[in-house]
Amino acid sequence: MAEHMPGWFTEIFQDQGTGFSLAIDAKVHEEKSQYQHIEIYQTKTFGKLMVLDGCVMLTDRDNFLYHEMMTHPALFTHKAPRDVAIIGGGDCGTLKEVLKHPDIRKVTQVELDERVTRVAEEHFPDLCSSNDDPRAELLFEDGIKWINDASPNSLDLIIVDSTDPVGPAEGLFAVDFYRNCHLALREGGLLVQQTESPLLHADTIIKKVHADMRKAGFKTSRTLPFPQPVYPTGWWSCTMAGKQDNVTFFREADAAERSFRTRYYNEDIHKAALAVPEFMKAALK
Repeated sequence: MAEHMPGWFTEIFQDQGTGFSLAIDAKVHEEKSQYQHIEIYQTKTFGKLMVLDGCVMLTDRDNFLYHEMMTHPALFTHKAPRDVAIIGGGDCGTLKEVLKHPDIRKVTQVELDERVTRVAEEHFPDLCSSNDDPRAELLFEDGIKWINDASPNSLDLIIVDSTDPVGPAEGLFAVDFYRNCHLALREGGLLVQQTESPLLHADTIIKKVHADMRKAGFKTSRTLPFPQPVYPTGWWSCTMAGKQDNVTFFREADAAERSFRTRYYNEDIHKAALAVPEFMKAALK
């Protein structure tokens, strides 16, 4: 839930007894789309801030952490990724990072709420700078249905760049959805799901995601934590699952010699993110 004190935007995590605040200069956009309440603020130190239904989605200053870790570890883990689907990802930052890989043939982004993308194009133009790439296809429809209807063995990587597992996004954290992802992936295919805060959700959301991915047929999975200052606890994660191959092995030389610029990701960050803290080992048993 959000609270508005003069000069501040504050998101309160009531069930955890904590919150996060940013000093703001002004609210620069507000609308109610068919699906959610969209707000954009100009902050004093984090650039622009996007808020959906009172929850912080991203800021100019730190979104690169999330977008790079949702994409590059998986893209360098897969042996030869060509065809990628992004479920959600309306701000288009994940799309931009995937398209940095020159061998990618096609990226289909399936976002339910078109207004999120249109607002992002206006207020976060850098994130949307690859939207016109000929390899990109932007669809505005239900991602769960799209995956259900996808041709078997048609994708190399599916990235689920979703909001929290409540409301419309709840179905993205389910065995049936993961099973349909498994069917849509080719041999050696990978699934990546954003999985909330390791500190808050290791023994709930993250544990369930691992169990559900295995029930859906994935052979191996690993949660990769990374810093994310504007999200609860400042520590976030994604979970990567492999249809056949062990997701702890990646193309380290290719990652080290990548042809594009990153701000957080590199081969050493990738290796470090694969390390599992002791409390997570205990929670995921």
